[in-house]
Amino acid sequence: MTAKETYIRHRRPLFWSVSDDKLSDVSDELLVETILNYGTVDDVRELIKLMSLRQVAATFYKTTVNRNRHNYFPEVANFFNLYFKRHASGNTVYAVSEEKVKTFLIDIATREL
Repeated sequence: MTAKETYIRHRRPLFWSVSDDKLSDVSDELLVETILNYGTVDDVRELIKLMSLRQVAATFYKTTVNRNRHNYFPEVANFFNLYFKRHASGNTVYAVSEEKVKTFLIDIATREL
């Protein structure tokens, strides 16, 4: 079982529409969308550890930029658009430091939606 599949299985209720035998086939787009929309702060932190901040941001932008419609809640799309622009932009590889994760978690936990 891959790390991605283990991650999804630990959050099985969020992926209720995917049958057990198809969990290994969940796309990065569905994974990121589901976790950012419905996951907890810990789920988001673990997703970033699993995929990397740059990869999560790239997947998010792939499904939102230049599209009139997407499946993200407006508040979620706005928050992560701002967050990724600040923390995952540029041509350098970003490592997610504990301080960045801590700041992110405090910021997202104190936001009112």
